[in-house]
Order: sequence, then C-alpha cells, then structure tokens
Amino acid sequence: MTDNPNQGHRERLRERFMVSGHASLADHELLELLLFGVVLRRDAKPIAKALLARFKNLNGVLGAPLEAVKQVEGVGEAIAIHLKAVHAILVRSEQDALKTHTILDSWSNLLNYVKLALANETREQFRVLFLDKKLKLQSDELFGDGTIDHAPVYPREIARRALELASSSVILLHNHPSGDPKASNQDIAITRKIILALGPLEVNVIDHLIVGAEGTTSMKALGLI
Repeated sequence: MTDNPNQGHRERLRERFMVSGHASLADHELLELLLFGVVLRRDAKPIAKALLARFKNLNGVLGAPLEAVKQVEGVGEAIAIHLKAVHAILVRSEQDALKTHTILDSWSNLLNYVKLALANETREQFRVLFLDKKLKLQSDELFGDGTIDHAPVYPREIARRALELASSSVILLHNHPSGDPKASNQDIAITRKIILALGPLEVNVIDHLIVGAEGTTSMKALGLI
C-alpha cells in the first residue's frame, strides 16, 4: 500500500497521457502532470487550478514573473523555479530553430519565440535580433529595460553591436506590458532613428515586432517601415 494518497490518481493521469497524448488532458491536468515532479505528496490539482485562475492559460502560467508565481496559494520557490525552467527551455528551443533556419523560412517560430519571451513581461523591454547574411539568428540582445511603459533605447549602441557581429540585418522587438500591441508614435519614432543609424552600415531593419498579451503587431505589415 502506498504512503501517498494521491498515487492512484497520478498513475491514472500518467497512463492517459502516455496512451492518448496531451489532447486527452485538460489544461489543469497537463499542468498537474508537470507539477508531479516537485509536488511529491500533496494534491497537485488545486495548485494547478489556482495557477490557471491567476494567469488565465498555460502560456500565462509559464511566462509569469517568478515572484508573481510564488504569490499563488500552495506555490513555493521550488514549484516557481520548476515552472520558470520549463519556460526557459521552451524559449531556448524556439531560439535554436531561429539559429538553424533562415528567419524568412521560420517566421512562425519567430512569432512563437517573441510571444514566449516577451508577452508576459511586466516591464517594457527592447530587444534586437541580429542576423547573418543567410538571415539566421546570431544573437538576441537586450538594449532597453524600463518601467512599465518606457524602455530607453540608444540607436548608436545597436549600430556598434551590428558592426561587431558583422550582421546584415536586424529585427527589433519590444513588449507593451499593457497588453495592447498597437504601435505608438514613440515606437514609430525610435524605429526610424534606428533605421537611420543602421543605413550607412548597410544593415537592414527587416521588421519591428511589438508584442503584448493581446497579440503581436508587425510594423512592416502596417507599412510603418
């Protein structure tokens, strides 16, 4: 007889996953399955449901800031770190795809990467993806980390780094913590300043993607680049 009163439920959930795959599980059950490795004796279901209630969906749970996750009832540091590690693995996996395939052939990977990396950030970040001549990712670097609605950006620093990497193109990324990905006048202005700074170096600005919880906006698609 097992010492864990939840063992029978755990075994049944694992079996359903192995036999029928993730489609057979509700979101809270899939999250439960993930928590089994760090919630050893307690019932993981209430924790999974509390996380989803707080952060709306699985992407929100995994992308939420560490301290916010720890505030959920039943969640300690071990659970929070476990979830953030899973999120980091997902981000790194999408980043690997961008390093091995040309950006133009893996645009869906790029959008997934942007969403995973930035959609749930509570501070505004401005990042630059540097691309080689084959349009493969060289580096993803942070150039501005600000308050909830402002991240200072310095075009000369971006130009200097593009020279160091011998980049042929860049993609600009930043998030709107408000959730609304609409391009602001300030977004348009800084994009044009960066284009002017990179123009003499023959470094092309392919796009500026703005991400929020409500979606992702392409300034290129809107004719703003």
